[in-house]
Amino acid sequence: MTSAATSAAPTATEDGTITSDALATLIAGPSPSPLVLDVRSAAEYNAIHIRGSYHVPLPTLAEHTEELAAHLEGGDPVVLVCQSGVRAEQARRHLAAVGLSHARVLAGGMPAYDAAGGGIVRGRRAWALERQVRLVAGALVVTGLAAGRFISPKTRLLAAGIGTGLSVSALTDTCAMGAALARLPWNREHAEPTASAALDRVARRTPKG
Repeated sequence: MTSAATSAAPTATEDGTITSDALATLIAGPSPSPLVLDVRSAAEYNAIHIRGSYHVPLPTLAEHTEELAAHLEGGDPVVLVCQSGVRAEQARRHLAAVGLSHARVLAGGMPAYDAAGGGIVRGRRAWALERQVRLVAGALVVTGLAAGRFISPKTRLLAAGIGTGLSVSALTDTCAMGAALARLPWNREHAEPTASAALDRVARRTPKG
């Protein structure tokens, strides 16, 4: 599978990202509008997303990479979006592995695009998964240290375990805690799109909103 050069190349940085200002310019410009793929969860996407973006959650993208890549060929700029850039970079690597090399990651994620004044759609507020991970990890570390002081020194192993897990997460560019939190009820009350629905929207170029 090969990928064509795209008009996004001049605005992309050497590390494979694109700035919020550059993306907003592409969207508003006369050139073909970029295909913006939001790889966050349904709760995050429904809370806030770039107007005209396509919702393709990372698990769906990972399981159907080749099929999605086939819909993205043709030269149109492709921009991947998440909350911080971590999941979008994972998505970029999945696509690159099957030969689609022109996808770019939005630097700074949704917060950066929102701050830059880009066109967005807002819904009910929801905590991003990255924020939930920071809260849970911090709470577990504090609990482990406090319990180690007042209950048993062995409970400090909890803090050590969390620290080890975060280190592994950084080294492997994955997040087991985030994947677990995504399955909790408050993150699942927003139905994730089926793979067929998500891919069909991309194929037909009919974003949700």
